[in-house]
Amino acid sequence: MSNHIGNLSLLSNAVSRSISPENYTGRKGGGAMCELKDGSAKTAARDLGKGWKVNPFVRIPAGETFEVADIEGPGAIQHIWMTPTGKWRNTILRFYWDGQETPSVECPVGDFFCSGWQEYFQISTLAVCVNPGSAFNCYWTMPFRKRCRITLENRAEEEVVYYYQVDYTLGPVPEEAAYFHAQFRRVNPLPYKEAYTILDGVSGKGHYVGTYMAWGVNSNNWWGEGEIKFYLDGDGEYPTICGTGTEDYFCGSYNFEDPRTHQNYVEFTTPYGGMYKTAQDGLYRSQNRFGLYRFHIADPIRFESNLRVTIQALGWREGGRYLPLRDDIASVAFWYQTLPAADFPALKSRDELEVI
Repeated sequence: MSNHIGNLSLLSNAVSRSISPENYTGRKGGGAMCELKDGSAKTAARDLGKGWKVNPFVRIPAGETFEVADIEGPGAIQHIWMTPTGKWRNTILRFYWDGQETPSVECPVGDFFCSGWQEYFQISTLAVCVNPGSAFNCYWTMPFRKRCRITLENRAEEEVVYYYQVDYTLGPVPEEAAYFHAQFRRVNPLPYKEAYTILDGVSGKGHYVGTYMAWGVNSNNWWGEGEIKFYLDGDGEYPTICGTGTEDYFCGSYNFEDPRTHQNYVEFTTPYGGMYKTAQDGLYRSQNRFGLYRFHIADPIRFESNLRVTIQALGWREGGRYLPLRDDIASVAFWYQTLPAADFPALKSRDELEVI
């Protein structure tokens, strides 16, 4: 199951497989077998015939759910690539492990790949890469013992087109391996003096491995003074882990400013964290929108029984005083844990998720 660069030279008995529209089941020798008459690209391939890129994509009608993968284990997902059409918040990605009826991953496809604002930004991390023109890549290792199901639900009123590939191995899974989870939340606007909840209700043993936030600023001036807090294993009013500021948690400092000019934000993408900004002009101006990501790959946050994660939305008001903000905030929490997991809160309606 391990794929660390340090042991790439070691032989393994794991079996490599891949699911795509050209091989829906991932079975050995099952690729490129679509008959011309059945292919999504049958017109383009009409002069060449079977085996010549006959079925490279799928169409998902409005209101329908498409099963991307149904894999019998044991095994592990190692890489997922997809490129979407339509509004990314309107297509919901779900993962189900080992026959669980409720998903362990439930997230709009754009936010899952750290792209919550329906705009392309290059992202280069160890866990997620977004490449031209809108190529979403995920490298989280996702082990399963009995079964893996992946679905895409199209909540839009229009058909969407998806190219995708799911690369995985079949083979033994270590006893201590936990299951990958990802949960989406969105509040717009955040109620005054309320902390934003990134994750709550987690039950089981595991470790927290990442945060993505799509943060829309609804007021002028700097917006990122708030602290992130991790409440571990029965913590009450006060957390075990408390950050010192929003930009600090996302591996930046001093407002993400250009330290030479102090006139603009500086975007950055690194293996473990980064920040990008939409095209709104001006430093500290209302309606700027940010993408922020922090992956705890080298420093996972371990918990034994339960976990809650919050972050404050905090700016400045006159007199050098903090101002609780009422911003548009969406997030994805990434973690591993034992099964069964607690049910997620109900996903909000399409209108409540919309990027306006």
